[in-house]
Amino acid sequence: MAKKSDNRTNIELKCSTCGFIIRPTEKNKKNTPDKMEIKKYCPKCKSQQTFKEKK
Repeated sequence: MAKKSDNRTNIELKCSTCGFIIRPTEKNKKNTPDKMEIKKYCPKCKSQQTFKEKK
């Protein structure tokens, strides 16, 4: 089995409108050093929202 690289870290994503937090996601620190922004479905808002990396 392959072992996980040190470049990958677990992050939590937070909805920009309601503050709902999605379960931990992985990101590669080497490829994306800045905070991550993704559009995902928010079950609390019941629509597609922008999720930002929580730190």
